[in-house]
Amino acid sequence: MTKMNVLVIMPTYNESMNIEHSVKKLFEFNPDVSLLIVDDNSPDGTGAIAASMATTDKRINVMHRKEKNGLAGAYMAGFAWGIERGFEYLVEMDADGSHRAEDLPAMLTAAPTSDLVIGSRWTRGGKVENWPWHRLVLSRGGNIYARIMLASKVKDMTAGFRVYKAGLLNRINLADLSARGYSFQVEMTRKSELDGANITEVPITFIEREHGVSKMSQSIVIEAMLLVTKLGFKRIFGR
Repeated sequence: MTKMNVLVIMPTYNESMNIEHSVKKLFEFNPDVSLLIVDDNSPDGTGAIAASMATTDKRINVMHRKEKNGLAGAYMAGFAWGIERGFEYLVEMDADGSHRAEDLPAMLTAAPTSDLVIGSRWTRGGKVENWPWHRLVLSRGGNIYARIMLASKVKDMTAGFRVYKAGLLNRINLADLSARGYSFQVEMTRKSELDGANITEVPITFIEREHGVSKMSQSIVIEAMLLVTKLGFKRIFGR
């Protein structure tokens, strides 16, 4: 099989307890990928840890941003960096260990025949470990609402473990994204579907982080619901 030109993008903010282990696991199962860590000036020294790792492994690059500016901004910066350097496949992956490195090979196997591969918790074979019941209900319910409002066939629209072809990112207009947080994933799914992209969902096992504090908050959930409603009304009423 031809070697794939893959860049994994890991946004970080206060992930000092997770970043080294996550990077080690990534390369254990995916030794041929490159990694870009996008750190938003983490007060806990995550950026310094990442920079130290980069000095001993040429596969690792680090982008130091001046302030915490949202998940969407981190990925947009990472996409631009990767596309400029000629990477064909760009991977979104959390640094907290919730996205298992051992699930990425199956996603990359599907990538050549897909514009977007989503590591899906809610497709057949996908699952979540260590979530309380109310978070399971919130995630499943939110995805069902998004699918109905946006007439989508994607079962896990909020998934954050993804492989994009650079060609798709170049085709869709990223300049008019309105989302800053996790609703970015929904908006990107919507844009991809409107483009007519070939989207494949590959089942993964999502594991809740063991160390550090989740970035999920009530404001993030509200932002996502408002965005879905806005996009749904635009689809239905054309404005």
